Amino acid sequence: MAFPGSRILDWLSHSGLLIALTVLGAVIISRFISWLGERVTRRIDERYMQSDDLVRSEATKHRHSVAQVVTWMTISFVYIVATLKVFDFLELPIGSLVAPATVLGAALGFGAQRVVQDILAGFFIITERQYGFGDTVQISVTGASEDAVGTVEDVTLRITRVRSTAGEVIIVPNGQINKAVNLSKDWARAVVDVPIPVTADIADVTEMLRKLGEAAYKEPRVRELLLDEPSVMGVESLEVDQLSVRMVARTLPGKQFQVGRLLRARIAAKLREQGITVSPQLDTVSVVDKAEA
Repeated sequence: MAFPGSRILDWLSHSGLLIALTVLGAVIISRFISWLGERVTRRIDERYMQSDDLVRSEATKHRHSVAQVVTWMTISFVYIVATLKVFDFLELPIGSLVAPATVLGAALGFGAQRVVQDILAGFFIITERQYGFGDTVQISVTGASEDAVGTVEDVTLRITRVRSTAGEVIIVPNGQINKAVNLSKDWARAVVDVPIPVTADIADVTEMLRKLGEAAYKEPRVRELLLDEPSVMGVESLEVDQLSVRMVARTLPGKQFQVGRLLRARIAAKLREQGITVSPQLDTVSVVDKAEA
């Protein structure tokens, strides 16, 4: 007659050991795959850093995103296989679990709809190359009052992680993305609206801005960010005491903000030099209300 303790020891020495080795092997393999994926993405980033390119190419961004997705899918496959092997070692009849699993799957299907939607949306984001690692994007999220704006740090089949200019990490489920605006696709445009008083000579201001654009295009630090010479579009808006002249410049992907800052600094210095200023607006209604209070 075998004692219960001896049966437990036998089970632990055989099935229990196999289960432990399977789980340990799955963890080790997943860690190795994660390390390998990080090495591949790091190598892609190093090639970009060692090159003379100012921005990542579309192929580089796509390879980076695909490497992350393949890593995630491979790790998921390893854990699924390990789970099935554990069921086998526990001598659980997989065939008899089909019917209960079907009922359970139908019950969980309603709750898992969003997860499936996220995965399908992520699949199309990556295959269609809507955006990738390093892109500057503006994402409209369902139910959110503000768009998620920043640089893409990670794209998987389920989520997109964006780093904002303030350093915040925004995690967006792919299925909740209504609209994604890629601000660094192929090329970008810096738009600078210059306010001037209505008494200023528009022709002189336009000529001044044109010459300023020519001078900026000749500077090596600015020219390497531009695709062509900045141009003056003309009067963009007209108000009671001031008007706005628009200046635009085609830039490399994602460099429109840097170019815009450089142009604004030069325009502000030139306007100050020419003595062109816009008088500050005074909200008389607010002043009267505060005095009466």
